[in-house]
Amino acid sequence: MAVVTERQLHTIPIASRPRRTWAQTAHGILFLVVFLFACLMTNGCQFLFLLPLKLLPFRRARKLYYEGIRYTKGSFGALLVLSSQWFAPTELVISFETEGQGKFSPEELETLVERDKNGKVVSLNLPPKTVFIANHQIYLDWWYAWSLTYLMGTHKDVFIVLKKSLKWVPILGWGMQFYNFIFLARSWASDRLHLSKSLSWLARRAEKEDSPLTFILYPEGTLISKDTRPVSKKYADKLGIPDMTNVLLPRSTGLHYSLRSLAPRIPNLHLLDITVAYPGKGIPFLGYGQDYYTLRSTFCDRVPPPAVHMHIRKFNVNRDIPVGNVSASNPSVLPNGSATNTVEVDIPETEREAFELWLRDLWREKDKLMGRFLETGYLSAAAESGTSPASVVVPVRLKHGYEVLDAFCFFVPAVVGWAWSKLHA
Repeated sequence: MAVVTERQLHTIPIASRPRRTWAQTAHGILFLVVFLFACLMTNGCQFLFLLPLKLLPFRRARKLYYEGIRYTKGSFGALLVLSSQWFAPTELVISFETEGQGKFSPEELETLVERDKNGKVVSLNLPPKTVFIANHQIYLDWWYAWSLTYLMGTHKDVFIVLKKSLKWVPILGWGMQFYNFIFLARSWASDRLHLSKSLSWLARRAEKEDSPLTFILYPEGTLISKDTRPVSKKYADKLGIPDMTNVLLPRSTGLHYSLRSLAPRIPNLHLLDITVAYPGKGIPFLGYGQDYYTLRSTFCDRVPPPAVHMHIRKFNVNRDIPVGNVSASNPSVLPNGSATNTVEVDIPETEREAFELWLRDLWREKDKLMGRFLETGYLSAAAESGTSPASVVVPVRLKHGYEVLDAFCFFVPAVVGWAWSKLHA
């Protein structure tokens, strides 16, 4: 029988892999201790040092609170990168669209990647105010999406839509509430008003403070699996259209509503469409991502994907996407200059259908990219050549050593103490 090396384990479904070794068990325990300790440090700083600032009746104190929350969110983003670096090393293989819809111009490609004097990639110059959409294969998708924002320098300003059931998960759920993540009950009738109000707050914040914004949304709504594949087929049959092969049919309502809520206040809002693929034996056509990569197998068993492939398209929301007439969702301006929180009740049918068709066509192109990946191991010819300016390979690791302290929220007490002394000076 052939001996399977550690490097080949990712090609074998988790259920068929050799029994977990003592080394893997020890590795998993160490990962959990480090990760949970960092989360406790972050959560403790939020409760002990930041929450009291929010309760004070001073405008400056509340501003310090929100800046402190941004720092802790950046700390969590750094922790995700550090966890990959220490416990599940991998790299991002990033390619950029150069033809068709969503392409980057040659001029953009020249300034897209910044390197240090040694040629190491230190940042990506992607738009600072974006909505991220991507296909959804495994629970790690959001982990690596946040790692991508670290390269963009927007990891302090990430917002994610999550299931409402995660809201009260000890430590992690509490932190997500501090981060102002959006929790939905998966019922559009009950979620629409909450989503609109949350997005209105995000848009006002980005407009008023001119701060970055990365809103991450998965239009498929769930992972591709043996359970969700029939649901996608049933939905396709209902619409009278062919089902996808390598991805699920996207649902357009939440994304359309989100773009119409954000676009009026953020004229330079962009949408980044990311096609994500993981190496393995037949993922997802002959298998499903969760059969090969889970949080446990990746970080506890130390069998990470050797690379995470991402192909990026860029769209200007107000110019390139048929979101329709957003005046209905544009906030009314009062005489004193403030804006009311108007909520769009329904999107006109013709505008809804136009956007749904646009998104579905985008997903069919994504489906083709995934088919190409199964054949060649790359999402684009640029990534395969490895020499094009439209492709870059970046290890998932922190840029600077001192950021290890950031990952454990080490600087929060000192910063809050300094800020407190300034408030009472």
